[in-house]
Amino acid sequence: MACNGLVLGWDLSLAIAMLKSSIQALVALLAVTSHSISVSDAELSFNTLQQWYNQSIGLWIPSTGWWNSANCLTVVADLAAIDSNVKTKAESIFPRTFEKAQAYNLQQQKGVGTNWLPWSYYGNFWPWFPLHHPKPPFHHPNGFLNSYYDDEGWWALAWIAVYDVTGDTRYLHTAESIFQDMAASYDTTPCGGIWWDKNHTYVNAIANELFLSVGAHLANRAPSKSSYYLRWAQREWAWFQSSGMINAQNTINDGLNLTTCRNNNGTVWSYNQGVVLGALAELNSADSEENSVAYLSTAKRIADAAIANLTDANGVLHDPCEPDCGADGSQFKGVFARNLQRLQQASPEVRYKTFLQDNANAIWADDRGVGNELSVVWSGPFVSPANASTQSSAMDAIVGALTVS
Repeated sequence: MACNGLVLGWDLSLAIAMLKSSIQALVALLAVTSHSISVSDAELSFNTLQQWYNQSIGLWIPSTGWWNSANCLTVVADLAAIDSNVKTKAESIFPRTFEKAQAYNLQQQKGVGTNWLPWSYYGNFWPWFPLHHPKPPFHHPNGFLNSYYDDEGWWALAWIAVYDVTGDTRYLHTAESIFQDMAASYDTTPCGGIWWDKNHTYVNAIANELFLSVGAHLANRAPSKSSYYLRWAQREWAWFQSSGMINAQNTINDGLNLTTCRNNNGTVWSYNQGVVLGALAELNSADSEENSVAYLSTAKRIADAAIANLTDANGVLHDPCEPDCGADGSQFKGVFARNLQRLQQASPEVRYKTFLQDNANAIWADDRGVGNELSVVWSGPFVSPANASTQSSAMDAIVGALTVS
């Protein structure tokens, strides 16, 4: 019996020793393989983004498109706000884009596919106009105005982000001018709100969310006209809430049916869940205390519904178009991450901080190619080729995670 007990004791000691060894090996493995996103990672991704920056025109064309370039500029400004090294480099980017992009010879047409995925065609670069497709004339987008109100909204928010970093009022005044062009469309549709385009083909969520967001941002940055912009933002938000685009699941569909003015049940894209979050965070800052709880609680319901419906088992964000999201859908997820960051700054929640960190870490670990290129599927594997759209979108998550850390 004593012998058997000795053997049993030895077996138990061996098992414990093996367990300890396994735990130590696992800890060592995790130390090697786990990685928390860092400012140096963000700088590497910025350097890669700038390889696609076309200094002659001040845009990230031909790697990506006109409205995507506004989002590239926004993420550069957001990173510059937290990284002095990038801010120093961005000091030449901002005025170059401001001066040269308005003189760019733009030939563009946009539409919406059968799955509600928007598409853009360009005359000088991919995605090209299809053979025999009628082409609009070239024009210079002076004042960052063109034929699409959503494009204008992206540029307005980009220049507001640049103003926030630089304090240069010419950027703020440009955003104000863009807002006026957007506001001229308000209530000229059969359904209320603003049109998506100046040909009056669609009333959708994204253009109206951007109009709301620009107005709310300006209410916090233009003291002499803050009440004017606040009234516009309140008016637009009242309309948007009652439009029916926010569905029973608290997610936002793509737009309205022009015949019925009802929710068209269009695809739930991540960017439609995102822009409204930043808009409501800004509206919360601009409006009175009595309304602030309602703005933030609504934003959090939308954010939580989006995360519940658009993430995988590891909490990584996806859009239904992946991995083939074209030139437009590749931008969407970054818009959500950027605006969730804004909401997190306005009203912190552990779950939003964790979401941003998990997505940033997944991008760096699983969606990174040669030269620190970042692609469209954040959970990986890397989808080639990356471009300025996929890079800037992924950077939004990285910058968001760093900003709220």
